[in-house]
Amino acid sequence: MGPWQLDRAVQTARLDAGPPAEFWFRDLRHCFASMLIASGFNVKIVQARMRRASAKMPLDVYGHLWPDTEESTRAAVEVVLAARADSLRTATGSD
Repeated sequence: MGPWQLDRAVQTARLDAGPPAEFWFRDLRHCFASMLIASGFNVKIVQARMRRASAKMPLDVYGHLWPDTEESTRAAVEVVLAARADSLRTATGSD
């Protein structure tokens, strides 16, 4: 079934006391993408599940929904640098 056929079915269901008039098929796609992101899936998974050719669209539209990783990336770099400094201290024998 193509998207236009599904959209037409939603419109027909709306006439039979279905979804409100503001509801469109794309609203389901937005909800689906948002749930994937909230569940921790990365952009490539969201891209694939939404059947997009590239990750550009999910990043452009939903990028704000992914958690901010600035602090976690900073912490990861700190751990690596501390381990490196520790290995250098151990290799030279100084404490």
